[in-house]
Amino acid sequence: MMRSGPWTSAVLALLLMTAGARTAQAQHLPDLVTTDVLRICGDPANMPFSQRKEDGFENRIAAIIADELKVKVRYYWLGQGPGFVRNTLGTGLCDLIVGSAAGAELVQATNPYYRSAYVLVSRRGELAGVERLDDPKLKGKSIGVIGGTPPVNRMGEVGLISSMKAYAPYQFDPSHKYQTVSAEVIADLAGGRIEAAVLWGPAAGWLAKQSGVPMDVVPLLQEPDRPPLTFRIAMGVRIEENDWKRLLNNVLRKRRADIEAVLREFEVPLLEEEGNKLLEPSKP
Repeated sequence: MMRSGPWTSAVLALLLMTAGARTAQAQHLPDLVTTDVLRICGDPANMPFSQRKEDGFENRIAAIIADELKVKVRYYWLGQGPGFVRNTLGTGLCDLIVGSAAGAELVQATNPYYRSAYVLVSRRGELAGVERLDDPKLKGKSIGVIGGTPPVNRMGEVGLISSMKAYAPYQFDPSHKYQTVSAEVIADLAGGRIEAAVLWGPAAGWLAKQSGVPMDVVPLLQEPDRPPLTFRIAMGVRIEENDWKRLLNNVLRKRRADIEAVLREFEVPLLEEEGNKLLEPSKP
């Protein structure tokens, strides 16, 4: 998910101008379409989303987009955190962010290509039947959560703050060899240092499977709408690159089944477009 802070539209406009934003005529399609390159803004160490080896699910989806456009992929790597959009899309070094929360202020979003939810993760069988954060079984449990994410507010509302373990939202390492914060949470859960975790589902499902410890991953589908714990994920392009966005929308529609197959392979909990119900697998 997009993790940069909000900017005003005036500051964003100035940024794009000083970064060499395209004129209206040049924005008909970005350079990548005419130069046989799909320039992706990516995090080099953010599995299961992306990494330098290009085997994360966003890397795989980028390859699907490039295949449909008949171009090659070129990455501009930068760790996701404050300044990610400014230093990627904003500088003109790349043209597409594969995973961006629909409605993010700094980018123009394509149509969403999946919808997912935060999940409750626990060691297999230890919290059997728990599907809501207000379940009494969670009282007093040491629950890992990333600071500043939406579940923190909800956990406060249901009295889970006192035993909650909050993890810092960012880790910086120039070598890009660090584990992600979500991976650290899952490692602590696997090692018995915490009793449960509330994490973004697209990260948690794959990490739990990779942990080597059997775990239950339960999408939180019965929570109230505020704070939201479900989100639509789109692709992000620069503001006013409308033709580029429309082209991507056509690709997303055409390759929908291929993209869904990748998401399911990576254990991403997929929700229906409306209502908090899990999406049934697409028929071949």
